[in-house]
Amino acid sequence: MIKLFRVDHRLLHGQVAFSWTSALGADCILIANDAVMKDDLRKTSIKLAKPAGVKLVIKNVDDSIQAINSGVTDKYKLFIVVESIADAYKLAENCSQIKSLNLGGTKPREGTRNVSKAINVTKEEEQMIKELIDKGIDVEIRMVPNDTSIDAKTVIE
Repeated sequence: MIKLFRVDHRLLHGQVAFSWTSALGADCILIANDAVMKDDLRKTSIKLAKPAGVKLVIKNVDDSIQAINSGVTDKYKLFIVVESIADAYKLAENCSQIKSLNLGGTKPREGTRNVSKAINVTKEEEQMIKELIDKGIDVEIRMVPNDTSIDAKTVIE
């Protein structure tokens, strides 16, 4: 069962690893990211941030889609983290089990605009978010569990 599906450019770090995992009661974290699969240093640092007693799985985006759709993740209270809105869009488009998306952090880049404290989006990313909302996926902006959830519809043009 998917407990939370989150976009965070930092992937797994203290805030995510501990506050979200414990608030969700998650027993497995899936990092879906193509670049991390090829970067041993990033893989190692992500493994160091993993809370004790929680399984950590790192897969590329396509393998993550396959794992979710095959049912092998169904036995877990799953917390999925992706680095970008584009990766979130690809997973949500290909996994019918995904019903909601948490936007936790996207860094400022060329061509982005700030829509909340830690969310910066391009026009293309705004369009992806709109499409997910139109398909019935709830998209919220919230950095940590105790923050007030902001409905993305209210800040996306």
